[in-house]
Amino acid sequence: MRTLEETREFFSNDRFATDNGMIIEKVGEKSAVCSLVISPGHMNAVGNVMGGVYYTLADFTFAVATNHEEMGTVSLSSSIEYLAPARGKKMICTAECRKDGKTTCNYEMRLEDEDGKLLAIVHTTGFTRR
Repeated sequence: MRTLEETREFFSNDRFATDNGMIIEKVGEKSAVCSLVISPGHMNAVGNVMGGVYYTLADFTFAVATNHEEMGTVSLSSSIEYLAPARGKKMICTAECRKDGKTTCNYEMRLEDEDGKLLAIVHTTGFTRR
């Protein structure tokens, strides 16, 4: 398994996520935690964090959780439930494996603010080609 620093170095090539400020905080067996400090560039026209920011953070966290040990998993489908607007300064996403089969996996990503307020839940089914 890659160390946290090796994982960060590898995923630095995920330019869309990293150029938008997403940081890998923690990796574990079939899990990951990533974060984002909210900036004006993440806002939509009415002053809330753009929905795509929530999804990108969840998608990046899924990618880290499923590929930091061994590459080969891609997303097949995802659904997102927006539960609350982000009001703090930071968003934190935690990915946990719900099913890890021979060729498919299912993960739940929970997005929270720095106070633990639940902002969104994302469910992603992935395909593993190992």
